[in-house]
Amino acid sequence: RQRVSPRCRTPPACPHPISRQLRLTEEEKRLLAQEGVTLPRTLPLTQAEERLLKKVRRKIRNKQSAQDSRRRKKEYLDGLESRAAACSALNQELRRKVQELEKHNGSLVRQLQALIKETSNKAAQTSTCVLV
Repeated sequence: RQRVSPRCRTPPACPHPISRQLRLTEEEKRLLAQEGVTLPRTLPLTQAEERLLKKVRRKIRNKQSAQDSRRRKKEYLDGLESRAAACSALNQELRRKVQELEKHNGSLVRQLQALIKETSNKAAQTSTCVLV
């Protein structure tokens, strides 16, 4: 069983094609320029160049991950804010309903007390019951 060279990801039966181009994204090019490094346009790369390219790609992945994390956090906070607003509105509505019911309950209590007072003031009347 033959091993694949660490510099080349193609099987050993295929010779290293010198014409293989190194394709970099604009972000990779920008970060490499920021590091002050220029990579050759053709493959294979040296181990140092590969390490540098991996470092740049890791930075890009980390940046994307951080952006995704901030986006998810913002969505989560927006959701919490909308839920808090909905709960506040519901709470306000329920408080209004409680006040309304307390007012109605007070009215019913007063009516009940008036009825009790009316019935207690009347003298007990005697009545005759006739059975046929």
